[in-house]
Amino acid sequence: MLLASISSLYDRAIVDTGRQPEFLFFVAFLVMFGFIRTSAHMIRAQVKWWPGNVEVGGTHIHHLVWGIVTIMITGYVGVTVAPPSPWHEIIAVFFGLGMGLALDEFALWLDLKDVYWSEQGRKSIDAVIIAATITGMILVGFTAWVDVADAVEAVVFALVGAFGLVGIAAAVVNLAKEKFGIAILGFLIPPIGIVAAFRLGRPHSLWARLFYGEQKRQRAAERFANRHRLPGRGRKRETASGQSAAGSG
Repeated sequence: MLLASISSLYDRAIVDTGRQPEFLFFVAFLVMFGFIRTSAHMIRAQVKWWPGNVEVGGTHIHHLVWGIVTIMITGYVGVTVAPPSPWHEIIAVFFGLGMGLALDEFALWLDLKDVYWSEQGRKSIDAVIIAATITGMILVGFTAWVDVADAVEAVVFALVGAFGLVGIAAAVVNLAKEKFGIAILGFLIPPIGIVAAFRLGRPHSLWARLFYGEQKRQRAAERFANRHRLPGRGRKRETASGQSAAGSG
């Protein structure tokens, strides 16, 4: 039953959507890269039962040569012949195998010297990671990415709309608290209006009459009285009281 479920899922997600060539290419590419990288490690470890390097007339034939030749042949057949199924899928498999062989020695393309086991050889692994990421995205399908983008766009619009509604509600609260300047500014810049809506309103405003108790209204009266007091008035009163006290003394 497990195999039947996997087969059904494969048919629905891969075959029915027309992505079987991309899937076979992707799998062949990853399998060949894993195989040839393992083979290189076993050759370096001098495992006796494992076949060694391929040499022709004493010249070591790098596996990127086999990869490039495979890519050339399958590319030519795919472009000029464009065979129908199942040959189309077979071509995709061999193209993936050739790409795995070639990209495993990408650093040799770039530096034109054998740097497979050096620090520079890391470029080959980086190239394979990039290629696997791109082909994986193609396998998922651009329509799926468009659907994801549409969903994200809908969420963003919903958040912006909700934020705008909260800003409008905050502007109404600030108007009810007789903070007219803040209400206008908060309508244009919602965060300012939202913060101001949580602060005390004027003691004689509609909001205070409806929602403030005696103690909270007294706090509002003290706050706005202090806010509108002229900066030098308190000092003048203190000076005047001091002078009268000195005069009486």
